[in-house]
Amino acid sequence: MSFKLDRKFLKTSHNLIDLKLCTIRLNDNSKFPWIILIPKRNKITDISDLNSKDQTLLMKEIVYVSKVMKKLFKTSKLNVEKIGNIVPQLHIHIIARSKNDSSWPLSVWVVKGKNYSKTALKVIVDKLRKALNKKR
Repeated sequence: MSFKLDRKFLKTSHNLIDLKLCTIRLNDNSKFPWIILIPKRNKITDISDLNSKDQTLLMKEIVYVSKVMKKLFKTSKLNVEKIGNIVPQLHIHIIARSKNDSSWPLSVWVVKGKNYSKTALKVIVDKLRKALNKKR
């Protein structure tokens, strides 16, 4: 059975690249550099649902993407979150935060998001794809 991505991700995010375990998507919210890692496994809602090999690989991919985000967006603070209340399919948010962002020091969930313009979307997608593909 091939991997099925929840339809909500197709409406709210943009494909970047696939790593060994996860597909990586950009959340369509220009207020924050925000990546989502989604393990390419069906019917998985929690990290504990993954086998031990995939759990280890997930952690490696979270750390890899976190380092890329930290360097690319020159931030000292990342929010790494696994929630899943709205979309139960297992996914991990990695959000680059700054003391100058619109909800600092509160959660990104307290402000209304703003979609990327067509031009800004192309720029950030190209930037992220290049950075994520560098040292894989």
